[in-house]
Amino acid sequence: MFDSQILLTGIVIFFARICDVSIGTVRTIVTVQGRTTIAFTLAIFEIIIWVTVASTVINQISDKPLLVIFYAFGYATGNVVGIMVERRLAFGTTILRIITPDQGPAIAAHLRENGQPVTIFHGEGKHGPVNELYIACRRRDLKWILPAVRCIDPKVFYVIEQARDMSKVYRPICSPLGGWQAISNRK
Repeated sequence: MFDSQILLTGIVIFFARICDVSIGTVRTIVTVQGRTTIAFTLAIFEIIIWVTVASTVINQISDKPLLVIFYAFGYATGNVVGIMVERRLAFGTTILRIITPDQGPAIAAHLRENGQPVTIFHGEGKHGPVNELYIACRRRDLKWILPAVRCIDPKVFYVIEQARDMSKVYRPICSPLGGWQAISNRK
């Protein structure tokens, strides 16, 4: 017969581990980005949850070894959830390099119309002249920039790099609204 107390404790441990590992994943990413205040705050919550859960499992491991399985699955699931959360939050700044043989001016004009600063370089590719568009933007702006670029040039080549430190970030003057902002600003 299966003990409901073990199951309930295991489920609590599983979800608590998802929380603390997710927080730890996001904390690690914001630490790399140099966001010390956010990393400090997240670390406090992460450790409070971890100490509570770890002590519960350690104190009961000899009587209830099944709790280790809940602990492990919570840890693994927390990694995945943390990555998904960080992608949704889209912290940080990126460098977007777009390389296109003939649509560079059209892409730049469209992005500039939407308030996104763009610098164009002329270069030589494998098959002849190309334009490289250099864009420093917030990661969250990639959600509207990339579809717009692909619409103008479906065969575009691009590279996204993380920018750690920048002297100044130009934010779009009028970026398309998404999510709750689009709903609350409808007229």
